[in-house]
Amino acid sequence: MGAKLFDQDIFVNVAGGVHVDEPAVDLGIIAAIASSQREKVIDAKTVFFGEVGLAGEIRGISQAEARVKEAGKLGFERCILPASNSAHLTQIKHPQLAGVSSLSECWRLLF
Repeated sequence: MGAKLFDQDIFVNVAGGVHVDEPAVDLGIIAAIASSQREKVIDAKTVFFGEVGLAGEIRGISQAEARVKEAGKLGFERCILPASNSAHLTQIKHPQLAGVSSLSECWRLLF
């Protein structure tokens, strides 16, 4: 994505209940890094789910419907998740779903 991070130290603090080996946190971590690097705030009511591949593709995740429903209960208004998952969740109206298949698509939505 063209981010020059070679001279940056990046630390990730994991909240209780999340496992570091959970691939669905990839997209959220990368979005946080991009937000900081670009000095652009991401709406606090936005949640991210998705595994990110080395070429920037967003891979589907397990238990997407349960994750989205729980995010809605927690007050999130927008959910950015893999397009492959969002295609199967058309019945969910809240939170608003935005399916992405690549980091570049995600960045167009955010920045």
